[in-house]
This record gives sequence, C-alpha cells and structure tokens, in this order.
Amino acid sequence: MTAQILSSELSNLIQESKRKNSELRHAAEESLTQLKALPSTSETQLAADLSRRPDFINPFLIACATKNAKFSSIGVSCLQRLVVSRGLPRARLRDVLEALSESTSLGVEVQLKILQALPPLLQYFAEDLQGDLLGKALRICAALLNSKLGVVSSTSAATLQQLVVSVFDKVVTEDEKALQIPTTAEAPTADGSVPVRTAAFDAYRVFNDICLLTEGQKPQFLRSTTLPQSFGLELLESILANHAGLFLTHMEQANVLRTHLMPFIIKSLSERHSFPTTVRTIRILQILLKKHISILASECEMAFSLLTHMLEPDAAPLWKRAVCMEIIRDLHADSGLIRKIYQQYDESEGRKTILKDQLAVLVRLAAEKPNVIGLSHQSTMPAQGSGGKDASGEQVALEAGGVAGIIGGAVGVSDAHVSGISSQFSTLRVQCLDQLDKAEPPSLPDSYIYALALSCINSFSEGLARFILPLTIPDTRSKRRARPETPDADEQSPTADSEKPVRVALQRKFSRRHSHRRDQLPVNPVKLLDHPLYADIKTSAAIITDCWPAVLATCSTFLYAALDAEYYHNLVRAFQKFTHVAGLLELSTPRDAFLTTLGKAAVPSQILAANLSTTAPSTPTVESHGMFANAKGLLSVESLVSQSSGTSADRQRQPSVDAGTPTLTTRNLLCLRALLNLGIALGPILAQSWSIILETLQQADFILFASSRKGGRTIGPNQRVEVQTGNDTGNLLANFGGEITAVETAASRMFESTSEFPNNAFVGMLRALCKLAGDGSYEPARRLSKAPRNPESKSPDQELPHKRLPSLSGISTTAASQIQENHFALVKLGDLARVNMSRLIYHEAGESGWEVLVNQLVSVSSSTETDSSVRLRAADTLNQMVVIAATSSLVSQDVELRTSVQRRALSALKIGIASLYATNQEESVASSSVDDEIHRLALEALRSILADCGDPLAGGWDIAFDIVDSVFDIPQSSTHDDREETPITHKPSKSRSPKLVRSSFGSLEIICSDFLSSLPSTCDLVLIDTLFNFCSQADDLNISLTAVTYFWSLSDFLQGRNDSSFDDSVLKARRESEFIDQAKGNDPKASDAALWMLLLLRLTAVTTDRRPEVRNGAIQSLFRIFDVYGDRLSPLAWESCLRMTIFNMIEANLAQQNELGPSRSVPTQDEIAWNDTTKVMLDGISTLFSTYLAILVRQEGFALSWEILMGYLGAYLERQCLEISAKVFALLRDVIAKVENVEQIGASSVHLVWGLWTKGIPISKSAVKNSKSNNQDAYIAYVQLLKEIYRLIEADLDVERVREISNNLRECVWYSDTPAYTADIDYLTALQSHTLDCVRMIRKDVPGVPSIIISQLADFVSLPYIKPSPEPGSHELTFVALSKASMEILEACIIQHLQDQDIYTSGALLVSLSNLSMAINGKYLWRLEGKDPPTWKRATTATVSILESTLPLLPRILSDDEELKKLWNQVISTTDSIVAAESSQAPANTDLLADQNFDMEAFHRLRVLITPALGAATTIPDSTRRAYAESLFRNSIIHASDPWELPEPGTEPLSVLAKPRWGRTYDPHASPRSRMSYACLDELFGLVAVHDGSSNRIKLAQAAAPYLITRAGISLRAYLADQPLRGRMPQPASQRVELLYILSKLIDLDSEPKAIPEAPGVNSMHKKHLHRLFPLVSKAVGVASRDQGILAKLTQALDVVGEGFGV
Repeated sequence: MTAQILSSELSNLIQESKRKNSELRHAAEESLTQLKALPSTSETQLAADLSRRPDFINPFLIACATKNAKFSSIGVSCLQRLVVSRGLPRARLRDVLEALSESTSLGVEVQLKILQALPPLLQYFAEDLQGDLLGKALRICAALLNSKLGVVSSTSAATLQQLVVSVFDKVVTEDEKALQIPTTAEAPTADGSVPVRTAAFDAYRVFNDICLLTEGQKPQFLRSTTLPQSFGLELLESILANHAGLFLTHMEQANVLRTHLMPFIIKSLSERHSFPTTVRTIRILQILLKKHISILASECEMAFSLLTHMLEPDAAPLWKRAVCMEIIRDLHADSGLIRKIYQQYDESEGRKTILKDQLAVLVRLAAEKPNVIGLSHQSTMPAQGSGGKDASGEQVALEAGGVAGIIGGAVGVSDAHVSGISSQFSTLRVQCLDQLDKAEPPSLPDSYIYALALSCINSFSEGLARFILPLTIPDTRSKRRARPETPDADEQSPTADSEKPVRVALQRKFSRRHSHRRDQLPVNPVKLLDHPLYADIKTSAAIITDCWPAVLATCSTFLYAALDAEYYHNLVRAFQKFTHVAGLLELSTPRDAFLTTLGKAAVPSQILAANLSTTAPSTPTVESHGMFANAKGLLSVESLVSQSSGTSADRQRQPSVDAGTPTLTTRNLLCLRALLNLGIALGPILAQSWSIILETLQQADFILFASSRKGGRTIGPNQRVEVQTGNDTGNLLANFGGEITAVETAASRMFESTSEFPNNAFVGMLRALCKLAGDGSYEPARRLSKAPRNPESKSPDQELPHKRLPSLSGISTTAASQIQENHFALVKLGDLARVNMSRLIYHEAGESGWEVLVNQLVSVSSSTETDSSVRLRAADTLNQMVVIAATSSLVSQDVELRTSVQRRALSALKIGIASLYATNQEESVASSSVDDEIHRLALEALRSILADCGDPLAGGWDIAFDIVDSVFDIPQSSTHDDREETPITHKPSKSRSPKLVRSSFGSLEIICSDFLSSLPSTCDLVLIDTLFNFCSQADDLNISLTAVTYFWSLSDFLQGRNDSSFDDSVLKARRESEFIDQAKGNDPKASDAALWMLLLLRLTAVTTDRRPEVRNGAIQSLFRIFDVYGDRLSPLAWESCLRMTIFNMIEANLAQQNELGPSRSVPTQDEIAWNDTTKVMLDGISTLFSTYLAILVRQEGFALSWEILMGYLGAYLERQCLEISAKVFALLRDVIAKVENVEQIGASSVHLVWGLWTKGIPISKSAVKNSKSNNQDAYIAYVQLLKEIYRLIEADLDVERVREISNNLRECVWYSDTPAYTADIDYLTALQSHTLDCVRMIRKDVPGVPSIIISQLADFVSLPYIKPSPEPGSHELTFVALSKASMEILEACIIQHLQDQDIYTSGALLVSLSNLSMAINGKYLWRLEGKDPPTWKRATTATVSILESTLPLLPRILSDDEELKKLWNQVISTTDSIVAAESSQAPANTDLLADQNFDMEAFHRLRVLITPALGAATTIPDSTRRAYAESLFRNSIIHASDPWELPEPGTEPLSVLAKPRWGRTYDPHASPRSRMSYACLDELFGLVAVHDGSSNRIKLAQAAAPYLITRAGISLRAYLADQPLRGRMPQPASQRVELLYILSKLIDLDSEPKAIPEAPGVNSMHKKHLHRLFPLVSKAVGVASRDQGILAKLTQALDVVGEGFGV
C-alpha cells in the first residue's frame, strides 16, 4: 500500500515539475526508479529497504524547500508516510526536520501534515532525536502553536503536549535501564550538579524551559520559542500528572520545582490573575501538594498557609475561595495525605499546624453566613423560594406542621424562602478546577463554598474511618465474624427484618465462669505496637485528639443548617464515622462529645420542652449546655442563629403557624439512627457513656408517642408506626414512617449486639438502663431468694441511686413523662434480657446481671407508689424474661444445670408474687386491680413455662405449685394435721380474685393433663390439695368442673403406679391425719395408697358444694374411680372406702336434704337441685354395689354396712319425693338383681329390702294429687324391685304377702300418672306392663292365691269404667290397653284354676264376670276404643270362654244357693249385654253386620249352655228364668214401639195387650240388628215349645210363654192399628216380613201344654198360644183383605184356632 502511494506521489511530482523544476523532476524520477526496482514484498520489508537508501527522500526534501504549496504538500505527505511506516533513513533526520521547519509557513493542509508527522517521528526515532534534534522537533510544533487558525493552534497544542509527555516517557524507559546507559551530562540541583543521562537531561532542559516560558522568561533549550502562559501551565500540569514519581527520583527536576515552579505558583496565587491562569496554577499546586510534599516541605507549607488564608472572607474573590476550597476538599479525601501533612507539619516542631488551621478555617467558614446555609434551631430542607421546584417528599415531611401531633415543622423556621445547601442549587455541574475552557469565572451559588466545606468534613471523617476500622477487626483465627464498621445511618432499609429469635447458646460451647465472648471486643489499634502501620495509627489518634473540637463545631453547625437529604445523610454518616473511630481508639472525650451532640441533634431541646409543656404547662423549661458545649468557642449554634435573626430572618421567613405540639422529623430520626449504630459498634467499650445513647432514645420515644396518648408505646423491633393514609397525608407520612421503621430496626440491632459483650460491659449497660427505669430500693430477689450471694457484690441501693441522672437536655420532667420514660426503660430491659438470655442463664446470677434485672423489675412492679402502667410493664418484662430463661435451658444436656436455671426462673416469678403481699397484705387486697393484674401476668408466665418446658422441667415443681396456690389466701399456720378429720368439713382456702383463679388454673391444667408422670412424689399431696381448692372456689364454675375431672386423672395416675392392689394396712386408718403421715412416708406403695384415699376424701368433700354442677361432677368422678379400680380393692379396702367416703357422702347429703325441710308439692329451686344431686349419688351407689357386690359381701361387717345403707335409703323414702324414691327403688332393684340367692347376702338383708318395699308406694295419695311431677319412674322402679325381691322370697310366699303385693300393685296402677308422650289405649304403659308381669310371675299353687290374682285382674278389667272418663284432649290414663290385657290373663287364669273352689266361693268368678259385663255393656257407648278387637268384643270372648268352662261345673262345685243365684243372675245379665246393643250410638265406621254376627255366635254358644241349665237346675230361681225370657223379649223387638206398648220391667207382660193401640202413619225403621232380634224371637219360641216335660223345663216355658204371646200380640196390634190408616198403601216390607214370620211360627209352634193356662171352652194341647191371640187374629183378617199373603196366614191361624174350638 505504501509503495503504491509513494509511486503515485512521485509520479505526480514528475508530472508537475516537468517545466517548473527540473531538479525536482530528476530527483523524483530517480526515486521512482529505485522504488520500482525494489521487490514487491511486505510493508515491513519495503520500509527496511527504503531506510537504507538515503537519497530516496531527496525529491521530498526538494519539494519542501521550494515552498511551493503543491510541491510541499506532496513532500510533507510522503515524509509523513515514510515516518509512519518507519521507512525514513535515520541519517537524514536533521534534513527532514529542516524540511518540515521550512514548510511550517505554508497552508493549513501542510501544517496539519507536519503536526501528524511529529508524534510518530518522536516515537519511532526516539533514540536518534536527542539534544538539538529534539529541540528542533519541539520548536517546529511550538512554532505552529501561534497559528491564527484555531484548528492548527489546537492541534499544535495537543501535539506539543504529546511530544513533551513522550520526552518524559523516555526518561522512565531510561531509568528502567539505568545500569545499561551511561550518564552524558550534568544538571544543577540545590546541592550542586548531578550527572544525568541523555533522556533525563533532555527532559530537564525541556521542563526547565517550559517553566521559564510560563514565567515569561527566555528559554535555554527551546531557543526562539514562545508559549502562552495558560498553555505552559497546562503542559506543566500534564507533566506533573503523568510523571509525578519522576520528580521524586530526579533531583534536577525537583530543583526546578523548588526554584521555578513553586515560587511562580505562590506568587501567582498571591497576585490577582485571570480565572484561567489561576485555575491552571491551582491545579498544578494540587498535584504538588498531593504528590510532592516530601520534596517541597517548606514550599508546600507556604502554599498550605496561603490556601488557608484565601479561605478567609476578605482574602480573595468568591470564585478564588471556591477554587481553594475545592483543593482542600480533594486533599482531605486522601487520608494518607492528611496523615502525612499532620506528621510533617502539625507534629513537627517549628512547623505550622496546617491541618488544625484548615479545620479551624472550616469552622469559621461554616459560621460566616448563617442565613446562607439556612442555620436554625433545627435542620430543614433547603428551598429557593416560591419559584423553585416542588419540595421533595422529605421536605414535605419536615415542614408538615399542619399534621399536629404526628410531624412537627422546624421550630422557628418559616415555610418559604429558606436558603441552604442542596445538590440542586449549591453545586456546579463542573467544578471550577475543571473549567479550563472558561475565560471568566462562573457564576457561583452563595452556598457553593459551604457545600465544599461540608464535603471536606465528610471526606476527612471517611478517610479516618477507612484507615482505622479495618485495623480493629479481631484475629480471624477466632472463627467468629465481627463487624468492622458501624452501619451507615442511611444505608439501612426501613423495612429491615423484625426482631430475630432469641439466641439460645448451648452450654457445652462455653464455661459458665468464662467471660461472655470476650474475644469479640474490637481491637484498639493504638495497642498494636508491632503493627507496620503503628506510626500512622498514632498519627490518626493524634489527629482526632487535636482536631475533634473543630470537626465537632463544623458538624454541629451544619447539623442545624438547611441541607437536602443527600448532604444531610453524608454529614450524619461522617459524624458517625468520626465518633466511631474516636471510640475505637478509646478517646473518650471526643467520643462522648460527639455522642452528646448527636443526641441533641436527634432530640432537640426545644422539641422536648414543647412536648413536656403540653403535658404540664406550668413546668419551666431550662436549658443547660453539656460538658462539651462551646468547645473552643465554636459550638454555639444559638449564637450563630441570633446573629442572623435580625438581618435575614424577617426577609426570608414568614411567621410560622402553631399547628400543634412539634415532634421529631426525619432528620432527627436519622441522627437517632446514627446514634444507635454507634451504640452497636462501640457498645462493649462505652461504659458510662451508655447513658447518653439510652437517654436520647428514651427522650425520642417520649416525643414520638407521648402526644398520641397511647402510653407505653416504645421503639421496639416488633412495633410499627401506624400512618394514616388519605388524599393529603398518605404520601406525606410515608418517609416518616419508613424512618421510624429504620430507627426501630437500629434500636433492635443495638440491643441484640449486647450479646457480644463481656459480662462486665453488659452489666454496665444494664445498670444504665436500670437508672432510667426508676428506683430499685426494694430487694426481693436478695431478700427472698435462697440462692447464696456473693458477699463482695454491691447492693442495689449502691448500684442504682434513688433518683436517676437528669436527661441530656437538662429539662425537668413531669409525672407523665416520667411514666413514659419508665415504660421505655422497662421495655428495653426486656429486650436486653431476651437477647442476652444465654448469658443470664448460664452464668452466675450476680455475675451475669440476673440479680440486677430481677431486683429492678420486682422492685418497680411491687411499688405501690409507682404508676400502675409502669408496674404492669415491669411485671410483664419480668415474666417474659423468666419464660425465655426457662425455655432456653432445654437445650442443655446437663440436668443439674437445667434444674438450676429453671429453679432460678421460677423463683423469680415466686419472688415477684410474694413481693405483692409481703409488706401490707390488707392494703394489697384493697388495691387489688393492679396487684391482681401483676399476679395474673406471673401466672400466665408460669403457664407458658409449663407449656414449653413441661416434661423436661428438671426442677422447681415445688415452686410451681407455690405459684399456682398463690391465688388462694392460705394461712401460714395451716397444716394438714390441723384440719378436720371428716372430709365433709374440709374447708378450702379463699381465693384472692376470680381472674387470678382462671389464670392459675391454666398451669394446673397443663400439669394434670400432660406432666403427672414428671412430678416428684413429694408434690402429689400438694397437687391433691390444690385440686380441692380449685374445685371448691366459687369464682368460676367451669374451673371447678374441670378440676373435678382432674381428680379422676390423678387417681388413674396413682393407680397406674401400682401393679397390684393397695396395701390393706394403709387402708385400716380411720383418720385423715393418719393418711397424711402415710402419704409422706418412704414406702412408695403405702404412700400411693394413702394418697389415693386422701384424693377420695377431698373429692368427697366437694360433693357438698353449693353448686349443683360441681357436686354432681364430684359424685360422678368419685364413683367413676370406684368403677374403674374397684376390682383392685380388697374387702377391707372396700369397707374403708364405704365408711369414709360413700356413707359420709350419703350422710352429708341427707343433712342437706333435712335442712331443706319436708318435700313440697311445688319444690323450690334448691330442693330440685339437691334432689338431682341425690339422684346422681344414688345412681352411683347403685352401680357400685351392683358391680362389686361379690366383693362387698365378703366384708366381715357387710351386714352392718347393708343395714346402714338400708337405713339411709329408708330416710330418703320418708321424704316422699318421687324422684328420690324412684332412685332408691332403682338402686335396690339393680343391687338385688345381682344377688343370686338369699344366702349370698343373708335373709336378714333380704328382709330389710322387703320391709322397704312393703312400706307402700313411693308417695301418698294426697301428695300425688297435689304433685305436678310424674310418678311413672318411681312406680316402675317400685314394681321392678318387686320382681327382684320375689325371686328371693318366692319359696316363702304366702297369701298375706300376695295380698300386700296385690294391694300395692293396684295402688301403683290406680294412682300412676300418664307417661309423657304416651297413650295407654292401644299399648300398655311401662308400669302397666311391669305390673302384669308381676301378676303373671306370682306362683298360683298356694291356696287362696288364685282367687286374689283373679280378683286383681278383674279389678284391672274394670278400671276404664269405674274411673271417671278423661276429658277429650286431656292427657290422662284410660286403662283401656290394661283392661284388654287383663281380660286375656283373667280368662287364662280362671280356666287354669276351674277346679279351685275358692275362686267360686270367694266371689272372684262373680266379680270377673261382672267386670267383664261392664265392658260388654259399653258396646257402642264406650268411645275410648283402641285397635281391634274392641274392648267389648274382647270381653265377650273372655266371658263366653269362661262360661263355657265354668257353667258345667257350677252344680258340682258351688253348693251355696245364694252364691249360685248371684252367679246365674250375672250370667243372664251378661247374656243380655251380649245380645243387646245401642246401634244408634255406634260410630259411623262401625261394621254393624259383623258385630251382629259376632254377638249371634256368642249368643248361640251361650244359649247352648244357658237354656239346658235353666231347664235342668232346680236351684235356679224362677226369677232368673223370667229375667232370661224378658231379655229375649226385649231384644226380639225388630221395629221400635212406643214405651207404653211394652211391659214395664217386673210387671205382667200380657197386660199391655189390653191397652188401646193408636195407629201411626209413619213407617218405623227396622232394627239394624234384626237378625239378632229374630234369633231372640226364635229362642222365645224354643223356650215355649214342648220338650221333655220336666218340671224345670215347664217352668222355663211358663216363664217365656207370656213374653212370647206379648211379642206376637205387639206385631198384630200394630198391623190392626196402622194398616187401615194406610188405605191402599201396602204395609212396609220389614213389618210385613216380621208379621208373616210370626204368624208362621205361631202356626207351627207346639207349645208346652203346661206353659199356658187352660182357656174356658177351648180344647187344645199345643195351640193355646193361638187361642190367646184369637181376638187379634180374627180382627186382622178383616184388615188384610188387600194382602193375600197375610190373609192366608191369618186364615190358616184361624183354622188352627178353630180346631181348638172343635170347628
């Protein structure tokens, strides 16, 4: 590529110079020929070939010499190409430079080509360009520097700068090969000449000439060269910046700096120069001060002083002061340089205190114009007036004075035209030092210089921290991490993690007597004597010692200035880091001064005073300055504010509006966070200075939350600020809430960091907190604790003064603020304890701070003079600490250690409770509200401990029970031996408060539910008494009930510890004190037995509790215990249990019953409740005796026990209470059911039971009538008991016992009430069913018993009819089902005992038939009929069956005529009942035809029995036969007649035929039972008909004949009277059929001759009945002319009659 370009350019030269310059043409042709002769290889080879041909460049040199623009342009271009490709012959360098120099006056293109050629020329031919050649090259470039064309001038400047730098680069290269290169010249120094090498000598001459040219002097090496001063300064800066180290090793160069440059700079700064010159001069000075102070000590000292002086207000223009301030800021950013400056000047005698002076001038600078930086009593956000940009979110938060009580505005600062320092208007986009293109100084903000001063302080602190902090890290071989730096206040996220879990350290990791994490203390670098940087460390410490007042003063000023967020955060960070470094170096004075100032910035005194004044307006506010106030006269911010108040405050600020009590702003919170971070970093070494941090935090807590009237609110890790969100306040409060969160997080981390402290440091902080918490005069932990104390330890009175130190602000506090402060201290004590729990529990109590904590918290919580909220907070803190301590000990495998820790924790709770009642118990009870709540909190803590520890609780059970029992006011003198000997009189202790009982019982629940097996045996008796107290307390019913159930659990546990039954020797005791002594004995088996009995005694005592639920539950639990473990008790044990528990319980219950008085018809509520209790008890006794009767009967004194029990039961029966009586009989029933035979319990015992039963039914009649209760249960149990007793007395049954049974059963049935939801129409009630069962079971083989049973059953049959009928809808017994069931049994019983004469003679059969007849008579009249068959049908069936069986036997068995007469009369009456029926009363759905058929069948069965018997028996009176005939007559009437047409009962029936019969025109209805009527009519005809002619038969015919004639006459008379009135109308069919039937039967009848008396003139044997009816028949013939059928029958009858007359 190069060959082509050169060939082309040579061709152009040849072409252009043909006619103008032959020399040039010939030279070009020759060079072109040489070029073409070269082989076409690589570019490198071409360059090498050309460099060996010196004449090749001749045409280019000639072209430049012609000064022709075209020729020179080609020549320079080709030379530049050869230089770049390294093809330029080295021997022709001078000629080339001459050619380039001659071309500098040509056009721009040529000049630029020259400038392009010089840098590669110097680069590729550096070894050849030395001395004059180098100077020649530099002069060429410098010549072009003065070009009027900007492009050439600027390019020339850049090229010259590049060339000069290259010169110094050659020196660096030369120095690297110093041993290989000899010196060639000498250069002057302050101490004479020094030999130098070529490159170094060239660099010296170049640098010296540049300095001379810059000063305006003539150069020595670059002759005839001139440089603009500004460019010369830039060249010098470039050289110094790129090769600063070279001046430290080359003394000739340093000499130039000392003799030329530094004097020039100092002079220039002292004089007034233009902005560009001054800036460039100061830039050079900056480099010299940073990198060459070691070789320019005196000169730099002058420069430093000059810079410091120019910062004074009147020493220089503002822009010059700003430039100087920029240099100082940059210098302070280099911590190493600062240390070097301090070492070289401040620490050296005879030198000026450069660093101190600079910091001092910063103090004056910061305070010179307070109005510019917006200085006030509190930092605010800066603003540019109303026309500025919108305020930021932080500014809104800071100035939101309208949100009263939440965010307060800056005190004394208006909301408009506020000056200050802000990155928006207090900075330059490009600092002055970098504005090299400006000819005039820029327009600077008024606050720019102050922003630089602030940055300077920040850089100064940052530099110290970067150097010192890494040195404080402990040796990493400890394998523990440490935080070398305190966290920046603005680097923590407001949403940091909440409180970490409590750190639980394992005991095996450290010894209890070893200091807690001692190796985690930060290392003091001053003590690192062997460290290589020890000198720098000492210097840093000296810097802080000397300079801290100035730094503090400056920072204090800016802390109250108007800074934006970035500046303020950086300031706080710098303040924090300076304090941190001072603390790590153990410089207590500056550390405490900075902590105090930061605390004041976090909680300004005026805000604290304002908040206090709102609580108590009369409280004066007095300000006092701290010990470091106005240090060296620089810390008084108030004085600075007052200076500007009269000049600019009125102009720049509008009057503020009082929008409420001011509070902390985000700036204050940022300072507070920084203070907390310092506490984190310096905690182990703060010692007494902890009070500064803690009091500041306390005051901040008071200000933030006191105004919200939510006392007790503290800054803690688990709390957040609730910020209301709305259209106007949501965004406004966001930053504030976030900052609150960050402060909370920092506070939490600070207290968490205490876990890294050694014990002595921790106790120191703890004591500081205790001072804030208030007086610690009471020493309960020391007074009540049994743990040994260290005799050398100080008392709390010595450790904690009576009054705490005044707060930092020096403002007196009110009662309300004191309460808030106490709350804060107590909360933080709790946080501190939680974080250091492993320390507290694994170290000695005195060494770890445990005693200090307990003493303080107990003292506050028990002090009656302390506010209640503070007392509650102290108690809560103590409880939380105790719970965490107890649960944290679980990780330890050392049982002894775990026991010690747990006892220590529980003892603290006990001490806290005891302190409430230790001084004046009466007063404590009177002021129970607070004491009770504190007590309750302690009880809740115990429950938490038991819930978390529980089974692993290695020790302290006795203390736990003391705490549980603390809710009861137990007299100290009370012991088990002093108590009464009967469980019923065992009185519980009085409870202190209901809520205490509930809280305490929670712990007892946990013990009884989960940890009975963990209890030591010594606590079992205590547990029993504790359960009794809770059962008997009257404050909470549910607790009493639950406690009762735990008696069962404890019993189960005690029984479970014994594989066999209890020791009988233990159970022989008869006194409670004896059991207590045995329970405390060493024999486990005997102890458990005694404990079990004591448990039963306590439970028995609960059975008399006034609350029914409790006593019932106690009774149930007691019997449940017996039910489960009764089989493990021996007979002797049972005897002891019966007499000491069961019988005592019954006796106590009876006593309560007797106190209530006699049983009432309407019982009271107490009577009802005690009756229920009695029932529960009797049920339990029933189950107990029923289950374990086989064991009980083996007692030696069983008979006596049984007699005692029967006596108790008899007493209950005497109260005549249905419910109790029912339970008594049920008890006896269940127990007797388990008796297999009389011998098992003895005849006397059975006799006692029979005696109870025979006393009668459970209640008297009068009582029943007035009672609203239902007696079914009582009667059922009573009857059921009979079943069981009968089984035992059956062998000895006699008539008297059966009669007693019968009477009592009838009374039970008769007086029983209707069961609920039951009707006895269709089904038997339970009582009726059991009663009939009893009747069936009675043996009937005893003489006289069957008649009693039959009479009893007959009585049951009649019950529905002899008892008044119940009202419709009433729920009363009907006995219908009983009557039906009794009929069946009665039928079977009579049939079974037909041969027993007693049933006939005793009247049992007569009564049975009579009562059955009642049921039959109720046909269609008795409405209470149930399911089929109806009662009358069942009675009819039974009657017919009985009569079929008994009537044939009557003549043989029954000899008494009177009894026989009664019996036959009843039979005739019963027959009449069967035949008769009131059909008109029958229900609508009655099947009359079926009923008629049923009755006809029964009648036919009876007729077969009755008619022969009446015709055969001689003992039957005629009246009976007549009654039978009359019954048949009346029931044979088919069509109803008027009453006067029928004969009256007992009168002569034929007499009615003589009475006139009036005709009727209406047609009577036929009887619905016409078939039964025809059957009766047939029976009448049959009775009159001729038979065997016996006298009894004739008597029967004689009795029936009148009724038969009367019956036929009634029909004929009706026909005679009614038919004529009908005219041509036919006779009603039914009447006609009846008349035809009667006429036919009359015609066919052959009557008994002796049945009808003879009629005069009539000769007829068997037709006398027609003769008696002849008048009627003959008259009827005249009427029946229209009815041929009747007429035929009448005619036939007349024919028969005529035969009797002989016709």
